[in-house]
Amino acid sequence: MKNHFMLLLILVLVFTGSVYSQKFDGLALTPPMGWNSWNTFSCNVDEKLIQEMADAMVSSGMMDAGYRYIVIDDCWQAAMRDTLGNIRPDPLRFPSGMKALADYIHIRGLKFGIYSCAGDKTCGGYPGSKDFEIQDARTYAMWGVDYLKYDWCNTKGLNSIEAYSKMRDALSSAGRPVVFSICEWGDTKPWEWGKNVGHLWRTTGDITDCFDCIVDHGNWSSWGIMKIVDMRTDIRQYAGPDHWNDPDMLEVGRSMSQSEDRAHFSLWCMMAAPLMAGNDLRTMKKETIDILTNAEMIAVDQDPLGIQGFRFSQKDDLEVWAKPLAKGEWAVCFLNRSTIPQEMVFDWSKNVIADPVTRWALDAGTTVYTIRNIWEKKEIGTTSSIFQAVIPVHDVVVLRLKKLQ
Repeated sequence: MKNHFMLLLILVLVFTGSVYSQKFDGLALTPPMGWNSWNTFSCNVDEKLIQEMADAMVSSGMMDAGYRYIVIDDCWQAAMRDTLGNIRPDPLRFPSGMKALADYIHIRGLKFGIYSCAGDKTCGGYPGSKDFEIQDARTYAMWGVDYLKYDWCNTKGLNSIEAYSKMRDALSSAGRPVVFSICEWGDTKPWEWGKNVGHLWRTTGDITDCFDCIVDHGNWSSWGIMKIVDMRTDIRQYAGPDHWNDPDMLEVGRSMSQSEDRAHFSLWCMMAAPLMAGNDLRTMKKETIDILTNAEMIAVDQDPLGIQGFRFSQKDDLEVWAKPLAKGEWAVCFLNRSTIPQEMVFDWSKNVIADPVTRWALDAGTTVYTIRNIWEKKEIGTTSSIFQAVIPVHDVVVLRLKKLQ
């Protein structure tokens, strides 16, 4: 009788589609790391470019630092589907096809990502996946896709939860484990419903390569680093292993100063954000490589607890950020948002840093911690002494604190 009941339950699940009600678990236990084509190349993507980016990710040391995904954003598609309704790449720009490109990337020890959209057309005007979810998911599986960024253009009349769940189910039915990146810009609060749908979700509109600005495009805007940081200050409780708040791709190595790049990268690591580089990996300066591959800063982002950091204090243009880490350790980031250097004086014994979400506390009045400067890569004493530093314009000092044995 019990076996008959289980068989009946399985049949019900199969025919109702409920068997596909969950995403692939365990694919993003730490925030995904990789590269995406959009920030630098927009629609100017082709096979040679993507191959060169994969090669550069390996030769630059980024792969060794933990970066894995090579993601082609919008505009890789042909203008129309084939006669059977299959999505296909532009034959002139991707003459070898996506399976061959995925193989090229996989052979190098990397993973292959692609882009689509929940609407009938993508943001760039190419065929979207609306009403083709199952067909597209099977195609991606056949190609060897490991990561799908799923956008939200041309979706009038659609419900975001239903649309993203539909593609999640299609990916599941196709059988190939795929990291699913929800990109509906935070419009319908995906942090409240995305945990069982995707592995990460965009929290804002598009980023742009400036430290603190807004770029008006008419009916939409793109946002500088600090604008994005300030936009979502109360959603960190929704992030964790396999489900991440995504403040968008990195602008490191594009047009900002070295200090601004360092601050940007540090804040993304403090926020446990996905680290998807958006620069030209082929032409990086050493300073850019050093930022993107700083192993100690990356370790803060990739900490296994998966706790998103928070702004502890803000006075004028000086901020203190904190992030609980495994083994009772902490990361503390001092940020100077101003246009002049600022002196930071921080008395550990008089500042108990309490995390309102986890209820953990960094109390240097009762526990002494050793301090390591992450960017300078050196030990700088303990919390028994007051911390003092002059922080340059739009820059940070990031410290890792460990209980003194």
